[in-house]
Amino acid sequence: MFNKCEFIISAVSKAQFPNKRNLPEYVFLGRSNVGKSSLINGITKRNLLAHTSSKPGKTQTINFFLIDEAFYLVDVPGYGYAIQSMEKRQNFGKYIEDYLKNNPNLKLAFLLVDTKVGPTADDLLMYDYLKYLGIKIKVVTTKADKVGKTLLFRHLKKIREKMQLEEAELIITSTQTKIGLDILRKLLK
Repeated sequence: MFNKCEFIISAVSKAQFPNKRNLPEYVFLGRSNVGKSSLINGITKRNLLAHTSSKPGKTQTINFFLIDEAFYLVDVPGYGYAIQSMEKRQNFGKYIEDYLKNNPNLKLAFLLVDTKVGPTADDLLMYDYLKYLGIKIKVVTTKADKVGKTLLFRHLKKIREKMQLEEAELIITSTQTKIGLDILRKLLK
C-alpha cells in the first residue's frame, strides 16, 4: 500500500518537469475518457488525487504525482478527442512527445485501452510509437466491468488479436470492481 501520494505539478513543457532526483516514472497513456485518472486514483486508493470527469478531454497538462517519495505516476492528456481544436490537440501531442522522448527516468508506459471499445487506430499508433522509442509497455484494459462477464473473454481476445499480444501481456482492470489494481501496484513496487 502507498502511504504518501501527492500531486506535484501540472506541466506544459519539459522545463517544468519536476523530477530533479531522477526517480522512476510510470506514465499512463490512452485516449480521452479511457480512465487514466480513475485508474491512478484506484491504484493509490485516493479518490481525489487525479481529477476525473465524465467529459472527455479534462486532462490538458502532464500531471505528476509523487508516491511515497520513491517514484512518480504521470497522467498525460488523452488523445483522439475531436471536439478540442486542432491546435490544442497538436499541443497535447507535443507535450506527450517531449515527455516520452529521451526520458531516462521513464521506466514503464501503461497504455490504457477501453475493454468495450477495443484498441482504436490512435491506440495502435501510440503502441507502435512507444515500441519505436524503445519504451517498456504494459497494455491495460479499463472498465472491464462494463462488458459483463459473458462477453469479457470475447472482448479481450479481440484486443489481443488486434494488438498482437499474448494473454499474459494484457492486464485487465476495473476501478469499480477493483480487478487488476493489485497487479498494477505490484508492478510499481
